[in-house]
Parts: sequence; C-alpha cells; structure tokens
Amino acid sequence: MSNQTDSLTAQFTDQPFHVMTKPIGPICNLDCTYCYYLHKEDLYPKGNKWKMADDCLASYIRQYIDTQPPGTAEVTFAWQGGEPTLLGLEFFERCVEIQKQHARPGMKIANTLQTNGILLDDDWCRFFLKNGFLVGLSIDGPAELHDAYRVDHQGQGSHAAVIAAIRKLKKFGVDFNALVVVNRLNGDYGARVYRYLRDAGCQYLQFIPIVEPSGIGRHAEGQVKASDHFTPFAAADTAVSSRSVLPEQFGTFLCDAFDEWIRRDVGRVFVQIFDQALSAWVGVEPSLCVFRRTCGRALAMEHNGDVYSCDHYVEPDHLLGNLNVVPLEELVNSGRQQEFGDAKLKTLPQYCLDCEVRHACNGECPKNRFLQTPDGADGLNFLCAGYRKFFNHVDPAMQQMAAFINKRQPAALIMEQHSDRPASAAPRSGPTPRRNDPCPCGSGRKYKSCCRKS
Repeated sequence: MSNQTDSLTAQFTDQPFHVMTKPIGPICNLDCTYCYYLHKEDLYPKGNKWKMADDCLASYIRQYIDTQPPGTAEVTFAWQGGEPTLLGLEFFERCVEIQKQHARPGMKIANTLQTNGILLDDDWCRFFLKNGFLVGLSIDGPAELHDAYRVDHQGQGSHAAVIAAIRKLKKFGVDFNALVVVNRLNGDYGARVYRYLRDAGCQYLQFIPIVEPSGIGRHAEGQVKASDHFTPFAAADTAVSSRSVLPEQFGTFLCDAFDEWIRRDVGRVFVQIFDQALSAWVGVEPSLCVFRRTCGRALAMEHNGDVYSCDHYVEPDHLLGNLNVVPLEELVNSGRQQEFGDAKLKTLPQYCLDCEVRHACNGECPKNRFLQTPDGADGLNFLCAGYRKFFNHVDPAMQQMAAFINKRQPAALIMEQHSDRPASAAPRSGPTPRRNDPCPCGSGRKYKSCCRKS
C-alpha cells in the first residue's frame, strides 16, 4: 500500500502546477453583480493594504519558478483580481524585472493578465506587446447584455469602455482572449453572442458559466449556503440566484455557438470548451482543470502571500498557508492539497461514472456539485443537464474532426459538411500566427508543429 501511495504522490508532484495570483486582492473599479470575488474583502481586516509588497512579490516569483518540475520549459504567471491594472504599470514592470532575474537558462516566462479593460491605454498596450502578455478581457456580448451586470460603482454600464479596449489591443497587436460570463440573460443568445464577439475581432473565446448558490456573494439572494445542503435534481432552479445560467439554458447556449462556429470558423476562431472537447475525442485528457479527472494543480494566491487550494475555494477551510512562512513547494505538494485534488474523482456519484460523456466532463468543477442525482445520491453538478446536452450534440462532429486529426488532416475539413462555402477557400486575412499559437488549419496542434513545418 505504501508503494502505491508513494507512486500516486510522485505522480501528483511531478505534474506542472499553476497559481492564479491576486496582487490587489478583490479590489476592483467595477461592481459586477455576479462577481464571486468582491466579497473576499471580508477575509482580511479593515485597513488592510490591498497591494502585494515588493518582498512578497520577489519571493513568490522566485519560488514559483524554482518549484516547477525539472525540465519545465515554460512558466506562466497569471495576474488577476479584482482589477490588477489598478496597481499601475510600474508594478508589472517590476514583475518582469524579477522574472528575468530568476528564469532558468532557456526557460520561457509568459504572463497572462485578466482585466475589465477600463484603464487600458496606449502605454498599457505597448507594455503588453513588448513583454508578450496575453490579456484576458471580460465582455458578455452586445451592450444590452453586457451592461445588465457589468456595472461600475455608480451603476453605469462598462460596455463602451471594453469595446474601446478591444480596439486598442487590436491596434497594437496585443494577443487577447474574450472571457464571457454566461448568465441568465445572455444565456438565451449563444449564437448572437458568438457572432458579436467574432465580428468584433475576438479570435479566442472562453465561455464561463455563472453558478451562484443562493445566499452566496456580495449581491446575494436568499440565505442558503451551497455547502450546507444538496438540492434534488428536479429543484435545480431554486438552488441558485436569478442571475445564474440554468443547466439546459447553458447547454443550448453552447450548442448554438458551436453550430455557428462549425459552419465557417474552425481553425480561425478558437473557443476554449470546443478545443477541450476535441482533446477528449482524440483520446487526450482535457487540460482545463474543470474537465480533468482530478484537480489540485491550479491554486490561488492572495496579495499577502496566502495560498489557497483553488481560485473558487478562497476561504478559510482551504487556506494552505502563507508562502512567506511555509515554502511554496510544501504548500503546492502537500498531502492536504493532493487530497483536495483527488476528491474530485473520489466523490463523483455513480450516475456520473456511468455517463456517456464522462470522458469530456469528468463531473466538471466540484464547486458546482450541489445537486442530487435522480436516484438520490449527493454530488451531481448543477450544470449536468447542460453539459450532457452539449457534448452529445457535438459528438458526431467531434468524431469526424478527431478522425481528420488522426489522419494528420486539418479539422477544418469539417466545414465542407457544414458551411455554405468549402473549407479550402482562402481564410480571412489576419496576422501570421506565432510558433506556439494553435495552427490556423484547425489540426489542434501548435503552429510550429504543423503548417509552419510545411
């Protein structure tokens, strides 16, 4: 038994890990009504300085690089909030300076920054371009859908500022992803939201479902805590806030967006959940933590060095420790963190283990598992019905694309069966992809390993 335990521990610690860093904590210049992080101010005393100190920053960057498994060629730092741009350019210039001091020979350092875009100007864009930052920009669709929830502290919508940020990022050639929070309002408009963002020049999209158990969050509705109960399958809509996307609604949103994408955009627009699904159909375990069999290698760190098990579990019960007191390596590879990650698989109910799309879903994120299965077992994901609808809907096309890829043919050939124009038609004009970008042919491989070689 001890040999088996040692083997499992070695497998866990040998995996690369990722930390979502909150250098300004939850402080933000917007007051989005569905934000799950704004109320994290309650974790720290009033008068707390919401900025990562330089000594903590330097220690984190050094430890994060040093703790990565041997042979790691690329290390990605992820900066989020709250709103990280409130820290100013000087903070991130300092980040890059420290990273250069500690990078191993031949190691590539990458940075991602999640922002609402409000403060982005020419100086920010020049900095992003010069230092190769990938920017995640939050936008929920057209103005009437976006401004319903993404408002400032005076209740005014932020859509116009986000569109201005997109134009600036495109003007300077900065790589960016559009992050779409799918909620009860825009959840009825999957195809419309997809088309809007595609036509606005967003080439990379992420669809993130909002699931707010009743009584949780800064703008909570009701008094129920998800951790205190399990809700029967049939009563799913009463378990969440009125802002939350409903299971079937989310499934339809994804199906409608997929049907738009597959007609003309395979290999040209990249949607995270579509890419993750294709990985599952070609027999490769999805890389995104929510779709993996186990988790535990995607942690979160607050502005003062407190390390938590996950970005969605920044709460006292899941505080692993502070990297200024306990080395990051010990926190990341602790038995407690491994138990947290393994619990994702161990707590999956039989209903899910027997599911026909388990290979793609794996029960999704444990934070959303607060329903009961039809046979009364605890631990069913709130979005189960939506994911089953989506993954079954895309199954025929995924099988076809997987067959193309296995024959070393581009997945974009699928458009010949779904589009009103052949997939071999000249692609839309656009920048030449970088070496590590997904190949425009739609093969699912990186550009450097595919068409760049031909």
